[in-house]
Amino acid sequence: MSLSIPDRVNDLIGRLTLQEKIGLLVDSAAPVPRLGISGYEWWSEALHGVAGSPGVKFGGSFPGATSFPQVITTAASFNASLWKQIGQVVSNEARAMYNGGMAGLNYWSPNVNIFRDPRWGRGQETPGEDPVLASKYAVNYVKGLQEPYGTDGSRLKVAACCKHYTAYDVDNWNGVDRYHFNALVSKQDLKDTFDVPFKACVSEGKVASVMCSYNQVNGIPTCADPNLLRNTIRGRWNLNGYIVSDCNSVGVFYDTQHYTATPEDAVAATIKAGLDLECGIFLSSHAEQAVRTGKMSELDVNGALVNTLTVQMRLGMYDGDPSEQPFGKLGPMDVCSPDHQQLALEAARQGIVLLKNIGPSLPLSPRRHRTIAVIGPNSDVTVTMIGNYAGVACGYTTPLQGIGRYATTNHQMGCSDVACGGDQMFGAAQEAAREADATVLVMGLDQSIEAEFKDRDGLLLPGRQQELVSSVAMASKGPTVLVLMSGGPVDVSFAKDDPRISAILWVGYPGQAGGTAIADVLFGTTNPGGKLPMTWYPQDYVANLPMTTMAMRSDPANGYPGRTYRFYKGPVVYPFGYGMSYTHFVHTIANAPSVVSVFFGGGHHTTNTTISGKSVRLTHAKCDGLSVGVDVDVRNAGSKDGTHTLLVYSAPPAGQWTPNKQLVAFEKVHVPAGSQQRVNINIHVCKYLSVVGRNGLRRIPIGEHNLHIGDLSHPISLQALPLGEIKT
Repeated sequence: MSLSIPDRVNDLIGRLTLQEKIGLLVDSAAPVPRLGISGYEWWSEALHGVAGSPGVKFGGSFPGATSFPQVITTAASFNASLWKQIGQVVSNEARAMYNGGMAGLNYWSPNVNIFRDPRWGRGQETPGEDPVLASKYAVNYVKGLQEPYGTDGSRLKVAACCKHYTAYDVDNWNGVDRYHFNALVSKQDLKDTFDVPFKACVSEGKVASVMCSYNQVNGIPTCADPNLLRNTIRGRWNLNGYIVSDCNSVGVFYDTQHYTATPEDAVAATIKAGLDLECGIFLSSHAEQAVRTGKMSELDVNGALVNTLTVQMRLGMYDGDPSEQPFGKLGPMDVCSPDHQQLALEAARQGIVLLKNIGPSLPLSPRRHRTIAVIGPNSDVTVTMIGNYAGVACGYTTPLQGIGRYATTNHQMGCSDVACGGDQMFGAAQEAAREADATVLVMGLDQSIEAEFKDRDGLLLPGRQQELVSSVAMASKGPTVLVLMSGGPVDVSFAKDDPRISAILWVGYPGQAGGTAIADVLFGTTNPGGKLPMTWYPQDYVANLPMTTMAMRSDPANGYPGRTYRFYKGPVVYPFGYGMSYTHFVHTIANAPSVVSVFFGGGHHTTNTTISGKSVRLTHAKCDGLSVGVDVDVRNAGSKDGTHTLLVYSAPPAGQWTPNKQLVAFEKVHVPAGSQQRVNINIHVCKYLSVVGRNGLRRIPIGEHNLHIGDLSHPISLQALPLGEIKT
């Protein structure tokens, strides 16, 4: 204990035999009884709460854990401090369960892949389609989970893992599955989109682990690519931790992708590329033979173990009795505590997005709307609300139960499930709507429609759901509200355009307290402030667009529409960042510069290599402290207090490779009715006003950039000024 962690790790590795070392290369790490080392299961999950996984058990003193909204819902809050707070609560519960022998300390969360295609079954697990949003989410959730401590800040509360690196977003579409998919990605898109949240995770979040994905990228399995693992994650981004494979991915690239001739070649390729741990048993089955045949050396194995054992020591796993260590007193009372459950409710409230409100018909009034027809296959669900990678929730409030706290309910399913195959139950639903003061239809998707290994065919509501909604709206005596539960976007153009459907709410998968949060928004106890973290496209967007085409930028000559709000210019149902409120916010830019100088040079570079096509290479710019300060006054001009989500976009000078606009900052601000708050925004020029060229190099476009805040636009001219050459 008196030695440094590196010394302790090297000492331990020196005491192990080759067979013992190989037993530690997999998630179910074998015990080493002669050294008093117990077996350890690395694979625990905590996507939005401690979740069922090989390393986590529920039962006894730990019957459940707090189940927060699915990530796509929490992302809609655009609230970085909330994401960190959720991470802190999840790590408290994880430590408590570890102390009770029911969980591990390595959590393979969060999923920070970009939600590139609206059909992706796992889009629900991600923070959405924007790289800046995904990065901010990743950094804050990881910091909340890990919360370093100790005299030098090297100790970890739990070890997080950013996954799945990289360009992973096809699970099973049209006969193409993730095990066979080769993602063809340009250097530009890799640097500009897919790698952005992973880089932030490692460089800013200081995450303890990164997971490589199943797919190939440009013909090489990610878990066998030294350029991605050793050179990028560990080399350029300085990962202080371990790299783990997705489950059985080493076996997949040997057995399924036939990437190597022998199992030993596969083991050697992945370890030499920089993999440290396998989820699976392929390495433990073939690594010894790979060493014996000279495909790799015992030193290669040692290198992997240095990274995994270091993380275990940073977690305090070799420091004796857990109860005597930091967090050692956490126990059953610290799981599902009232405070934790209140945060799950607050997160659900903040993630709800108001998409339509004519009249306005919302909020409903408990005095005027005393009877509510509650209709739809998702109207009384429990586990549907927590999405995938979930645990056992502390308890549930369904939408029906939530609404029942405000009014008398008449409940009719309308469809027996979200597949909605028949209309046998439509009549009873219409009758309920005829008699009620208001009608709430809770429709949408669940894991039978979108899930891991299940991508969607299209974007419409499944089966006859649309028919049910329209027929009930026609019969309804009072206002009709459509509540949508889903991870991915849904084309509800029919409801958007139907004047009889007076309001639409998207609630994602809102977690264990989802029903309370939905009712609180419906009846105005909560003023909705969520914004969509992904574009909602019309159905015909995907009609001729294969999920397997990875290019982000549009190609009008070939009819390719481009992806995400940054590069797609066509019609949408609802845009990225859209979301209404029960009040009205007005923006005014109080202070913002009109000209900003970008200094460059000062090295051995000539001006020609630095400035090219009116842009400055990022590596040649003086980036330290180069930021744009903008003060925005947000006035609540309505009659209800509200929390406003301020989104700041930048549109760079037009160029072949620039986005339409890109998110550069966001802030949450609570503004009481009739008052005004000033928000200070700081935009780091090199990080947020730069763009990536075709060669994968990041540059700052010189010229006029336009900042967009709500309906305001403010031009900022970036000017390049040489620092002067340093003579040698």
